[in-house]
Amino acid sequence: MKKIIILLGIFSLTISCNDNLTDVNVDPINPTVVPAASLLGNAEKNLVDYMTSTNVNTNVFRLFSQQWTETTYLDESRYDILQRNVADNTWRTLYRNVLRDLKEAKTITEEENPVTPAEIALKNNKLAVIEMLTVYTYSVTVDIFGNIPYTQALDPLANPSPAYDDAKVIYADLFNRLDAALDNVTAASGSFGAAEFIYGGDMSSWTTFGNSLKLRMAITVADAPTLAATAKTAAEEAVAAGVFESSDEDATLAYLPTQPNTNPLYEDLVTSGRYDFIAAEPFVDKMNALNDPRRPFYYIPIDGVFIGGPYAQGGDFAEYSSPGDPLEGDQTVLLDPTLKGILLSYTEVSFYLAEAAERGWNVGSSAETNYNNAITSSILYWGGTDADAATYLAQPTVAYATAAPTWQEKIGNQAWIGYYNRGFEAWTTWRRLDFPALVAPANAASAAEGQIPKRFTYPVLEQTLNGVNYAAAGAAIGGDKLKTKLFWDIH
Repeated sequence: MKKIIILLGIFSLTISCNDNLTDVNVDPINPTVVPAASLLGNAEKNLVDYMTSTNVNTNVFRLFSQQWTETTYLDESRYDILQRNVADNTWRTLYRNVLRDLKEAKTITEEENPVTPAEIALKNNKLAVIEMLTVYTYSVTVDIFGNIPYTQALDPLANPSPAYDDAKVIYADLFNRLDAALDNVTAASGSFGAAEFIYGGDMSSWTTFGNSLKLRMAITVADAPTLAATAKTAAEEAVAAGVFESSDEDATLAYLPTQPNTNPLYEDLVTSGRYDFIAAEPFVDKMNALNDPRRPFYYIPIDGVFIGGPYAQGGDFAEYSSPGDPLEGDQTVLLDPTLKGILLSYTEVSFYLAEAAERGWNVGSSAETNYNNAITSSILYWGGTDADAATYLAQPTVAYATAAPTWQEKIGNQAWIGYYNRGFEAWTTWRRLDFPALVAPANAASAAEGQIPKRFTYPVLEQTLNGVNYAAAGAAIGGDKLKTKLFWDIH
C-alpha cells in the first residue's frame, strides 16, 4: 500500500507541473514532427545507398550489364528477379524511402513563412534541392519500370490505388519541373547547410548538378520521337548554363568508416563474409583485349592474370578475379568503407556530351574530345595516371577515329567500362545504344524469354493490391515483361 501512495504522489506532481494534461503523453525522444532537413538527409542516404548497393534483393544492375556474375546463387545472373522480390524492394525503396520523404520535406518547407529577401531565397533554395532530387528519383524509377504512378502517387489517403502515368508524359513534366527548380535558385544564398549530405547546401553546386541532370535526361530520351526536340533544346540549354567540368563537381555522398554508415559495398562484399560475386568473363575479356589500365583497380588478379567467370554459370570463387583492389596507399579502393557513393559524375557527363555532339547538338565541343575526357577522368578516378590514359587512348582499338565503325559502338563500349561500379548507368546505356554486344546466357530464366532484361516487371504487390491499374499499365507499354522495351529504347 505504501508503494501505491508514493506512485500516486509522483503522478499528481507530474500533472500539477503541466498546464496541459495532454503534454504528459508527448514523447520528447520520438518527435511527431520531423524537420525537413532530416527528411531530406534520409532521402539522400537511401537514394545513394540504392544506386550504390550490390545487394541482390534490390540492385542487380552490375549483373544485368555483365560486369559481375555470381558464384553460387545464380538467380539474378539468370535474370530471375521474382525469387527475391527485387522489383518490390526497388519500388518500396524509391517510393517510400526516397520520394515520400522528399514530399514531406517539401510540405514542411512550404509551410515556412519567410519575410526578408534573404529568408525567401533560403526557402526557394531548399525547395529547389528537394525538387532536383525528386526529379532524379522519378527519372530513375521510370527508367527501371516504364509507366509508373506519378500524378496520383504518394497520397495513400486520397489515392490508395494510384493510376499509372505514361512514361513519356512523366519525362516531359520532369523537364519542366527541373527548369522551374533551376530558375528558383539564388546561387549566392544557402539552403540546408551541413544537414544536406551531397553538396552541404552549396547552391552553385546544386545548379551545376541540375544542369548535368538535365543533360542526362535529354540523352536518355534523345531517340524518343515525341521528345527528340525537347531533348535537343534541354541539352543545349544545360550545357550553356554549365554542366560538370571536372570530377571535383561529382554528386557524391561521403560514407563513414563504421557501420551502419559505410559504403553498402563494404557490407555486401566484406563484412557479410560471403563470396558471391566474381568478374564476368565478357567484361574482363574486353578489358584484357584493350590492355585496360583500370583492371588492377577493378578486380583482384589470379596469379597476376585477370580472369572472368563464364556469365551465369557459377564457379569457384578462388579460380576467378573478384571485385576489389589489393593496392594500398592513396588509391581509390572499391572495398574501402568510406568510398563515396555517386549519383552523377563528370565521367558520365563527358560521355553524354560525346553523344550530344554526334547527334549534331550544339554543345561547344567535339565527340572525340568528350570521349577522351570521359575515359581519362575514369582512369584518374580509379587511381591511374594521365600517362596511363594517353597510352590507352593511343591504341587503334580505343582511339575515337578507329575504335569502331559507329559512334554508338565506340561510346557504348567505353561507357560500359567507364561505368564500372555504376551498374544502373551501364545497363541504361547498353539499352539505349545496344553496345556492347552482350548475349543472354543459355540458362536465363524463362521470364527473360532468351533476352537480357530491358526493364523490371512490376512488383507483385502492385498486381495484388492495385490490379486494375497494374493491368492497364502493362497493356499500355506492350506487356509487363522483362523484354519489353521502354519508350526511349527504339533500336
